[in-house]
Amino acid sequence: MSRRPGACRAANGASRRTHARAHGGAGTVAPLDPLTITEPTMLTQILTHTPLYVWAILAFLVHRGTIAMRDRDMQIRRLVIIPAAMLVLSLQDMNGKFGLGGWVLGAWALAATATALLAGWSATPRIAPGNAPGQVRVRGSRMPLVMMMAVFFTKYIASVTLAVAPQLGHDALFACAVCALFGVFNGWFAGRLVRDLVACSALPRSSAAVAA
Repeated sequence: MSRRPGACRAANGASRRTHARAHGGAGTVAPLDPLTITEPTMLTQILTHTPLYVWAILAFLVHRGTIAMRDRDMQIRRLVIIPAAMLVLSLQDMNGKFGLGGWVLGAWALAATATALLAGWSATPRIAPGNAPGQVRVRGSRMPLVMMMAVFFTKYIASVTLAVAPQLGHDALFACAVCALFGVFNGWFAGRLVRDLVACSALPRSSAAVAA
């Protein structure tokens, strides 16, 4: 006896959801069944399948990016926080979606290295002596906010894409493209961080000393 169309659609949807979970899936978006989604409701489905913690991460990144737009005094070691956070978010997402190995890791490393060299060489100086021992004055910029949003939305869009089409998790071209984008963003943060640390080391010792 042949299956009814409704049963076939349910079985296909369950298969896609199982496949997505088994391979890291969407990461930040619950699996979607394209057979039950029409174009007018696609955006609503995507938003309602997004866990609340994703929006909390977005709010935190916007907050940190807004702070980075203003000139401010800060301890040298705090310069590492945002680049490290973006690195962890990127590698965690890559590992969950594609695994860290082979062409995936190579694409990320190549893009990160090239961008870090370019960012370190072309970045304008933004470090000056701070008003208190152990602190430096950091000039504000819009770029940290732009790059943090780029990391977040690359992660989010890739998750939505894999939720709708989980077979792309095995597509080498798609995986390398996503990971290369993460590499560009991580490389920018790394190159700027190295440039900042070099600038800190050139400051007078009383300004560059890190507070205990």
